[in-house]
Amino acid sequence: MAISFSTQDVEFTLDDEQKVKKWITTIVNAHSMTIGVISYLFCSDEVELDANRTFLNHDTYTDIITFDYVEGSVVSGDIMISVDRVRENASIFNVPFENELNRVIIHGILHLLGQKDKSEEDAAQMRKREEDALQLWKTMD
Repeated sequence: MAISFSTQDVEFTLDDEQKVKKWITTIVNAHSMTIGVISYLFCSDEVELDANRTFLNHDTYTDIITFDYVEGSVVSGDIMISVDRVRENASIFNVPFENELNRVIIHGILHLLGQKDKSEEDAAQMRKREEDALQLWKTMD
């Protein structure tokens, strides 16, 4: 079991890595799954855009890209998060940066757990699951 965090082309430090790892593990375990290897890369818009173009043929900025390596009940994946985009979205939605960051962190995990978000119905379910996870975050020590 390993959850790791790194950065590229951005000055960023996650405030409480241990709490985030515990939170992610709690959510994964609640789905009767276990953690394999999950790697987060916090990066700039430009790094994220390059990956979006290279791997997904999308020429747009995005806050998160999730690469799914789940096998059976073992949750593994690489998750890229644009800190620039998270900051901008926090401003647009008038929420604290930490709230938006946590929403995006768990968004990637929910994708690894099989949650889709392309249809309106799936997107609504994703938002509900994000909100439930954010409520859990508030109760964690």
